[in-house]
Amino acid sequence: MSAIPEEFDRLSRIVANQIKVPSLNIRELNSTEKLKLKSIDLYEFASMEFPPREPILDPILCKQDLAMLYAERGVGKTHAALAIALAVSSGGEFAGWRASKPRKVCYLDGELQGSVMQQRLLLHLPDPEPPQGKLSVFNPDILPLGVALPDLSTIEGQDAIEPILDDAELVIVDNLSCWARVGKENEAESWLPLADWGLRLRRRGTAVLFVHHAGRNGQPRGTSKREDLMDTVIELKRPTNYDARDGAHFVLNFTKGRHLSGDQAQSLELRLETLGDKASWRVQTLEASTRDRVIELHKDDWSQTEIATELNIHKSTVSRHLRDAKNQGKIKEKPSACETA
Repeated sequence: MSAIPEEFDRLSRIVANQIKVPSLNIRELNSTEKLKLKSIDLYEFASMEFPPREPILDPILCKQDLAMLYAERGVGKTHAALAIALAVSSGGEFAGWRASKPRKVCYLDGELQGSVMQQRLLLHLPDPEPPQGKLSVFNPDILPLGVALPDLSTIEGQDAIEPILDDAELVIVDNLSCWARVGKENEAESWLPLADWGLRLRRRGTAVLFVHHAGRNGQPRGTSKREDLMDTVIELKRPTNYDARDGAHFVLNFTKGRHLSGDQAQSLELRLETLGDKASWRVQTLEASTRDRVIELHKDDWSQTEIATELNIHKSTVSRHLRDAKNQGKIKEKPSACETA
């Protein structure tokens, strides 16, 4: 694990000297070259060779995908995003999603203190660990004093961060409110510079995961135009039986899954558990978790109506779970009042 502080030092030197690194000169390119657009005949287009979709965390994330993970503050966004980063960079798995091999990941953290990020990386560090050079981390605390965090909603900020991205196959931006500070969050036009940046990364084969806050209505904060561009949108929210002592315990829903179908898109319930200085995830499908909760409340003599209200589900769902549990011998038919008299 000693490699992580060394990586921080390396990135700090890159950032401190980033003015010496050639920028993309995007503004100059746009002003000096005229792009000639053309359409392509159906048969010519059909015969062209494009890179096939290549999973980097199967099935939810492929190369060139643009994705967003959002939740209210304190639910566990960064825990989930770090777990994804470590799964991809180590060739491991998270929540049943698997990486076929270690891939290069760049994690752009704009919020946590450096010491807190170190603690979380150590907490989630998998076995086997990511190979040296597969996971790089940017954190505000490695910036020289007086240097502001680059703003990805500006060309200058995108140019500044470019050397850090290197040849990463996945870039994680945690979170949008830290990394995009120009413009109004609820205006679609303010999202356009970041959308262009994401599309440029897509064209060179890089996937991007944007981490974002939910608003008071539970939806992603600000303009809904962000979601139009995404291949996958993941919502994290607290379960109905959440206890503040649980820590990171949430339901994971796919509110958009352009390439997901069937069981791939099913909702999950995840609970972060720690033993000593190591973390592990307990994962269930939401269906299984709801069934277990229905059985538990039934055994505590809750009525079907009370169970449906408590879990915010339809009474027919309660009946189905109880019927299946009885057929499987998990609960017994309760005797009627006449039988107990």
